[in-house]
Amino acid sequence: MALERHIIEETISRAPEILVRLRSHTVWEKMSVSLCFTVQGFPTPVVQWYKNEELIFPASDPTKYRIESKYGVHVSISCSDQTLLCAKYNLLVLKNALIFSCIVPLSYDVCFTHIDVQFLEKFGVTFATEGETLTLKCSMLITPELKRLRPRAEWYRDDVLIKDSKWTKLYFGEGQAALSFTHLNKDDEGLYTLRMVSRGGISECSAYLFVRDADALIAGAPGAPMDVKCHDANRDYVIVTWKPPNTTSESPVIGYFVDKCEVGLENWVQCNDAPVKVCKYPVTGLYEGRSYIFRVRAVNSAGISRPSRPSDPVAALDPVDLERTQRHVQIPGPPTNVHASEISKTYVVLSWDPPVPRGREPLTYFIEKSMVGSGSWQRVNAQVAVKSPRYAVFDLAEGKPYVFRVLSANKHGISDPSEITEPIQPQDTIVLPSAPGQVVATRNTKTSVVVQWDKPKHEEDLYGYYIDYSVVGSNRWEQSNHKPIKYNRFVVHGLETGEKYVFRVKAANAVGLSENSQESEAVTVQAALRGSVSHMACPSYPHGITLLNCDGHSMTLGWKAPTYSGGSPILGYYMDKREANHQNWHEVNSSLITRTIYTVEDLTEDAFYEFKVAAANLIGIGQPSDPSEHFKCKAWTMPEPGPAYGLTICEVRNTSVVLLWKAPVYEGKSPITGYLVDYKEVDAEDWITANEKPTSKRYLKVTDLHEGHTYVFKVRAVNDAGAGKSSEISEPVLVEERPGTKEIYSGVDDEGNIYLAFECKEATDASHFAWGKSYEEIDDSHKFKIETEGNHSKLYFKNPDKSDVGTYSISVSDTDGVSSSFVMDDEEFERLMALSYEIKNPTIPLKSELAYEVLDKGEVRFWIQAESLSPDSTFRFVINDKEVENSDRHKINCDRPNGIIEMVMEKFTIDNEGTYTVQIQDGKAKNQSSLVLIGDAFKGVLAESELQRKEFLRKQGKTEQIGDFRRSLQLTIYPWSILSLSRKDEGIYKATLSDDRGHDVSSLELSGKGNIPFYCNGILISACCPEIMLSFNVQTHLYSSFFFRESKISSGEKTKIGGGEDVAWLQIREPTEKDKGNYTFEIFGSKESYKRTLDLSGQGIFLRSDLYYRGKVIGGLPDVVTIMDGKTLNLTCTVFGNPDPEVVWFKNDKTFEIDEHYAISLEQGKYASLTIKGVTSEDSGKYSIHVKNKYGGETVDVTVSVYRHGEKMPEIKPGQLAKPRPIPPSEEVLKPQAK
Repeated sequence: MALERHIIEETISRAPEILVRLRSHTVWEKMSVSLCFTVQGFPTPVVQWYKNEELIFPASDPTKYRIESKYGVHVSISCSDQTLLCAKYNLLVLKNALIFSCIVPLSYDVCFTHIDVQFLEKFGVTFATEGETLTLKCSMLITPELKRLRPRAEWYRDDVLIKDSKWTKLYFGEGQAALSFTHLNKDDEGLYTLRMVSRGGISECSAYLFVRDADALIAGAPGAPMDVKCHDANRDYVIVTWKPPNTTSESPVIGYFVDKCEVGLENWVQCNDAPVKVCKYPVTGLYEGRSYIFRVRAVNSAGISRPSRPSDPVAALDPVDLERTQRHVQIPGPPTNVHASEISKTYVVLSWDPPVPRGREPLTYFIEKSMVGSGSWQRVNAQVAVKSPRYAVFDLAEGKPYVFRVLSANKHGISDPSEITEPIQPQDTIVLPSAPGQVVATRNTKTSVVVQWDKPKHEEDLYGYYIDYSVVGSNRWEQSNHKPIKYNRFVVHGLETGEKYVFRVKAANAVGLSENSQESEAVTVQAALRGSVSHMACPSYPHGITLLNCDGHSMTLGWKAPTYSGGSPILGYYMDKREANHQNWHEVNSSLITRTIYTVEDLTEDAFYEFKVAAANLIGIGQPSDPSEHFKCKAWTMPEPGPAYGLTICEVRNTSVVLLWKAPVYEGKSPITGYLVDYKEVDAEDWITANEKPTSKRYLKVTDLHEGHTYVFKVRAVNDAGAGKSSEISEPVLVEERPGTKEIYSGVDDEGNIYLAFECKEATDASHFAWGKSYEEIDDSHKFKIETEGNHSKLYFKNPDKSDVGTYSISVSDTDGVSSSFVMDDEEFERLMALSYEIKNPTIPLKSELAYEVLDKGEVRFWIQAESLSPDSTFRFVINDKEVENSDRHKINCDRPNGIIEMVMEKFTIDNEGTYTVQIQDGKAKNQSSLVLIGDAFKGVLAESELQRKEFLRKQGKTEQIGDFRRSLQLTIYPWSILSLSRKDEGIYKATLSDDRGHDVSSLELSGKGNIPFYCNGILISACCPEIMLSFNVQTHLYSSFFFRESKISSGEKTKIGGGEDVAWLQIREPTEKDKGNYTFEIFGSKESYKRTLDLSGQGIFLRSDLYYRGKVIGGLPDVVTIMDGKTLNLTCTVFGNPDPEVVWFKNDKTFEIDEHYAISLEQGKYASLTIKGVTSEDSGKYSIHVKNKYGGETVDVTVSVYRHGEKMPEIKPGQLAKPRPIPPSEEVLKPQAK
């Protein structure tokens, strides 16, 4: 059908013929004009329009020209809104190659001239893994887009044209070219290039595809070989070659297995029994006429790799089928040109030419070998006939020379032997390559590095090179390429920006891999500066030209700075203008414009203008921007504001972006009151307003966006008249956080300076870190200091105060819009200030605040324990604002390894009441702790000290123990002695005992008649709840008895009687009202007895045991405690009661849970403490200790006030002791007892 159609078209083809020609026109300026002509021909001719000998491209300026073609009538229209210059218009009519040989035929496969291809989306560097599917695609805009006239899409891998196959599929259409891989292998790795070819030129884009090894079937096994190819195929023989895999962490490859499979079957057969060490193997025993495919597997000490991709099919056929003209020849002649085509350590491949004449019958060959000097010949293939003029001889002795000869045979007989070869010695002719030379790595992009190296000394037979890389310090090497490359320069992709890498290279040939080269110098991955004299080092083009104001004679324009500065700061801008329909551009400014806003003067009112802007740096002037739209020079008089400009999008995250803009130049009839931000998805029609109320700030964070969606934005200024013109619509933004996005973080350095810091691994040497507050650039050197080093930048606060609270931002130039912000709120500011104060005024951490304890001898020990103290630390004890030194009265000691500082006071007297403070300094760190001993707190310590001292003296023999007192009770003895008792001392004696609990009076009558046979030196009454003791001192040992109300008293649980050589005593336990009355002490002599009576009825209130036994707080708690937040508060006091009281702590009259923050302890039944770790303002309040037993108790309140860091530490002032509130006893204790 196609042939018939071609023949028919040949017969009806006609050359182009112009029926109606062009004619001249005279028109008014700014009028539309149509130029028409009519042409006929077959196939349809191609028409091209020219103006002043220049080809017209309607797509380049669709507003100026429009070309139509209908039914052979061709029209060129010049639109009326353009100024038409006088010009000569020509047309060219083309026909296919059947008439004009210089014209390309019109068909779908023909590339036509003057087709503009603009890539919209290109494929980039890609990383994949064996076994995956992948598509490389590129979208483009083709102008004009005609179905029958389109460019040709060609795909190349390493400059080799790719065609449709089992592994690759090609597609081109609908503005997209794609290359799909059905099953990736390392064979597919390489540099891919898409070329769009037309007569007007070639447009292309390239990127590298990396294919990693699939996971090994056995851990540690090598990767699969690659690039399996077949050579020298014949009727029963073929040579298979391949390339070795790279090994970094795996053990070296020790050999390979070669497998074969007949085409159409799935039965793979292993060709070699033992692994072959060279990447080449002659496969024999093929069946003539059948097709085979081959694959290779690598072997190391861990196991066998995955198989390689199968080779292309190869047929076992004789490549040279000579015309057998010698029909009369029966027995063939001997083969000729017998030689070794390949020599190895384990085999020799022999090749020869078939005999001439050879005859018509099929030939077979026999090969014979002989060791030099042996004199005997051995047939090598006695059992197997060889059909190909090539054969691999195995089983040769290494290092021994051999000679060979070949005989040909057919059904008629065997020929004479061929000529004997020269002696051939089996040996490896190919050895491992030497290591490559010096490796040099240089920056390329923010994720790639260019690696170059010197070639090995002997580079013959090299397959190529493998490049490995490692992060400095990791000692872990990774493969860069997985297929050998043949050139000594390679771009390593997929690196992490900002990291330091080293590189090494190894060469590969058929024998294996060379030793690794020396490592390169470490290089940091950053975008490189381009050449200092190349235009590529100039800035990129500005964009977003916007009309901001117009007064009828001038226009104010704004634009956005280039994305990339070209490695040098932008010095300024040049602007060009031209009037609509004019061809030539005119310079606006001769000197540089330093801002992104400029007012163009001397314009014609109501005329249309377009502008373009170019940026300049030290290297030169960059490419100009695209021309702006046509702006009409007409004065603005609207009441609403003009457009905002400089719309910038930064801080793109998964659901939000931040917009920045500049205020309009034209405010309208009233001042601007705020701004509205609108946004929409790219494909949507309706705009959404992000903020309901206009914001007075020139920035806004737009939230609640959809991750992965693309949006555009615009801003409208608002005044009393309403919303004004919209700003220029932003470029589409994909709302998605980039991997590795960094944020600003706050901190305090070792000197206590507060800072904000940011790290940008994408920064280059030309990048500038721009810090801002409220998105306005910071330039106040009195309050801030900026330090930038490499890819780190810090903003220091010189004199931080409340005015520094706000939003801080940073943007990094010469990157893909890297930016971040940080909100410094009150809480964060206070935290940083506190941390700064701690560093500038460091505090020594304490394990225990200042406390006291009474020792056995009545000494009082004051001690404090820090976490640790250095040998250079100092301290001082202060009592009532006076420092005390180490002396006999104040024994001061410091155990620095354990952090304990102590002071022991031997004699604790009434003069020692007051405030005790320890101040510690260790380097810059300081701390202090105070203990208030005033009032009842002091009296309790003093009483305990006196008790312990007297108890110690008693134990030393100076005082006799009286009764069995409980450890929590105190005993006070008031003695009064009568020396040299006589009759004059007769009478009644009274003793009065009183304290805050009550009082009692006791009397004793001393009387007697006649001589007193003994001497009574004293009467002792001891009153100590819960018991009373009567003690009499005597000088003569006599028998005695005690009576109560004329009844003899015997020892028991209630009363106990005892005595010694010079004393007798009666002890009454837990006295009550029943124990009131007269007690009689009777002494029995040898002839008579004597009595002494004691009245214990009392004239006042009898001692109340519940007032003494009740729970009490006897010292240690002040009424108010002030402490800095972050420290540890320890409230410690001594409690008393019999039985032991219950101790409960309250906060604001409520109980609280014990956790890591709050700790409560009760040591030795009398030291109660509450510890609050790391106090905060929330810990301020009233704390109460509740001490109670069955006799009652009391509650003591302490007010805790926490002040913040940075405030001056309060001065040490004497505190007031907290006043207790009594707790009544239980009803059982208060119940009256029967008489």
